[in-house]
Amino acid sequence: MTAPLLASVEQLNAVLAEAAFLAPYGFSVRSCEEGVCTLVVPFSATLERPGGIVSGMTIMGAADVAMWLAIMTQRGTSERWVTSDMKTAFLRSARQEDIVCVARVLKLGKRTVYGTAECFNEQSELLAHHVISYARIVE
Repeated sequence: MTAPLLASVEQLNAVLAEAAFLAPYGFSVRSCEEGVCTLVVPFSATLERPGGIVSGMTIMGAADVAMWLAIMTQRGTSERWVTSDMKTAFLRSARQEDIVCVARVLKLGKRTVYGTAECFNEQSELLAHHVISYARIVE
Protein backbone atom coordinates (compact mmCIF):
# COMPACT_ATOMS: atom_id res chain seq x y z
CA MET A 1 0.00 0.00 0.00
CA THR A 2 1.39 3.41 -0.95
CA ALA A 3 1.21 6.50 1.21
CA PRO A 4 -1.08 9.34 0.18
CA LEU A 5 0.37 11.98 -2.12
CA LEU A 6 0.96 15.05 0.05
CA ALA A 7 1.42 17.53 -2.81
CA SER A 8 -0.26 17.58 -6.22
CA VAL A 9 1.02 18.89 -9.55
CA GLU A 10 -1.04 22.04 -8.97
CA GLN A 11 0.40 22.55 -5.47
CA LEU A 12 3.98 22.00 -6.69
CA ASN A 13 3.49 24.46 -9.54
CA ALA A 14 2.15 26.95 -6.97
CA VAL A 15 5.38 26.47 -4.95
CA LEU A 16 7.37 27.25 -8.12
CA ALA A 17 5.24 30.32 -8.87
CA GLU A 18 5.84 31.68 -5.36
CA ALA A 19 9.63 31.17 -5.51
CA ALA A 20 10.90 34.39 -7.10
CA PHE A 21 14.47 33.05 -7.35
CA LEU A 22 13.24 30.39 -9.81
CA ALA A 23 11.36 32.76 -12.15
CA PRO A 24 14.18 33.08 -14.75
CA TYR A 25 14.12 29.32 -15.38
CA GLY A 26 10.45 28.92 -16.19
CA PHE A 27 10.30 25.51 -14.49
CA SER A 28 6.98 23.66 -14.44
CA VAL A 29 5.91 20.35 -12.98
CA ARG A 30 4.68 17.90 -15.60
CA SER A 31 3.76 15.08 -13.23
CA CYS A 32 4.34 13.71 -9.77
CA GLU A 33 3.72 10.64 -7.70
CA GLU A 34 4.88 9.54 -4.29
CA GLY A 35 8.58 10.44 -4.06
CA VAL A 36 8.87 11.35 -7.75
CA CYS A 37 8.66 14.66 -9.58
CA THR A 38 9.01 15.35 -13.31
CA LEU A 39 10.05 18.92 -14.02
CA VAL A 40 10.22 20.66 -17.41
CA VAL A 41 12.72 23.38 -18.25
CA PRO A 42 11.51 25.23 -21.35
CA PHE A 43 14.27 26.31 -23.71
CA SER A 44 15.28 29.94 -23.35
CA ALA A 45 18.26 31.60 -24.99
CA THR A 46 18.87 33.36 -21.66
CA LEU A 47 19.88 29.98 -20.17
CA GLU A 48 22.57 29.29 -22.79
CA ARG A 49 26.26 29.59 -22.11
CA PRO A 50 28.74 30.73 -24.76
CA GLY A 51 28.80 28.14 -27.53
CA GLY A 52 25.03 27.73 -27.63
CA ILE A 53 24.52 24.96 -25.07
CA VAL A 54 22.22 25.05 -22.07
CA SER A 55 24.25 26.01 -19.00
CA GLY A 56 25.26 23.39 -16.49
CA MET A 57 23.84 25.46 -13.66
CA THR A 58 20.44 25.32 -15.36
CA ILE A 59 20.59 21.53 -15.55
CA MET A 60 21.86 21.22 -11.97
CA GLY A 61 19.21 23.68 -10.81
CA ALA A 62 16.47 21.63 -12.47
CA ALA A 63 17.67 18.48 -10.71
CA ASP A 64 17.91 20.26 -7.36
CA VAL A 65 14.42 21.75 -7.64
CA ALA A 66 12.90 18.49 -8.91
CA MET A 67 14.26 16.71 -5.83
CA TRP A 68 12.96 19.47 -3.53
CA LEU A 69 9.51 19.00 -5.04
CA ALA A 70 9.73 15.19 -4.96
CA ILE A 71 10.28 15.44 -1.20
CA MET A 72 7.12 17.53 -0.95
CA THR A 73 5.08 14.71 -2.48
CA GLN A 74 5.87 12.70 0.64
CA ARG A 75 6.22 15.39 3.30
CA GLY A 76 3.94 18.22 2.16
CA THR A 77 4.81 21.81 1.26
CA SER A 78 5.19 23.31 4.74
CA GLU A 79 8.48 21.69 5.85
CA ARG A 80 11.73 23.42 4.95
CA TRP A 81 14.39 21.30 3.22
CA VAL A 82 17.75 22.38 1.81
CA THR A 83 20.34 20.71 -0.39
CA SER A 84 23.20 19.27 1.67
CA ASP A 85 25.13 17.49 -1.10
CA MET A 86 24.89 17.13 -4.86
CA LYS A 87 27.07 15.26 -7.31
CA THR A 88 26.51 15.69 -11.03
CA ALA A 89 27.79 13.82 -14.05
CA PHE A 90 27.20 15.69 -17.32
CA LEU A 91 26.86 13.15 -20.13
CA ARG A 92 25.84 15.25 -23.15
CA SER A 93 24.85 18.82 -23.91
CA ALA A 94 21.45 20.29 -24.76
CA ARG A 95 21.01 22.83 -27.55
CA GLN A 96 17.89 24.90 -28.16
CA GLU A 97 15.54 22.31 -26.66
CA ASP A 98 13.43 21.75 -23.58
CA ILE A 99 14.85 19.62 -20.79
CA VAL A 100 12.93 17.14 -18.67
CA CYS A 101 14.25 16.24 -15.23
CA VAL A 102 12.94 13.33 -13.16
CA ALA A 103 13.84 13.20 -9.45
CA ARG A 104 13.29 10.16 -7.24
CA VAL A 105 13.51 9.93 -3.48
CA LEU A 106 15.38 6.73 -2.64
CA LYS A 107 15.53 7.09 1.16
CA LEU A 108 13.34 9.41 3.18
CA GLY A 109 14.32 9.97 6.79
CA LYS A 110 13.06 12.36 9.44
CA ARG A 111 15.88 14.83 8.84
CA THR A 112 17.67 13.68 5.68
CA VAL A 113 16.69 12.56 2.21
CA TYR A 114 18.78 10.76 -0.40
CA GLY A 115 17.80 10.50 -4.04
CA THR A 116 18.70 10.73 -7.69
CA ALA A 117 17.66 12.90 -10.60
CA GLU A 118 18.14 12.44 -14.31
CA CYS A 119 17.81 15.13 -16.95
CA PHE A 120 16.89 14.29 -20.55
CA ASN A 121 16.60 16.15 -23.84
CA GLU A 122 13.62 16.04 -26.20
CA GLN A 123 14.87 12.76 -27.73
CA SER A 124 14.94 11.14 -24.25
CA GLU A 125 18.74 11.08 -24.30
CA LEU A 126 20.32 11.28 -20.86
CA LEU A 127 22.01 14.66 -20.36
CA ALA A 128 23.03 14.41 -16.71
CA HIS A 129 22.80 12.11 -13.71
CA HIS A 130 22.64 13.60 -10.21
CA VAL A 131 22.91 12.16 -6.71
CA ILE A 132 21.37 14.52 -4.19
CA SER A 133 21.02 14.70 -0.40
CA TYR A 134 18.70 17.08 1.42
CA ALA A 135 18.52 18.07 5.07
CA ARG A 136 15.45 19.26 6.94
CA ILE A 137 15.67 22.59 8.71
CA VAL A 138 14.29 22.17 12.20
CA GLU A 139 13.63 25.33 14.12
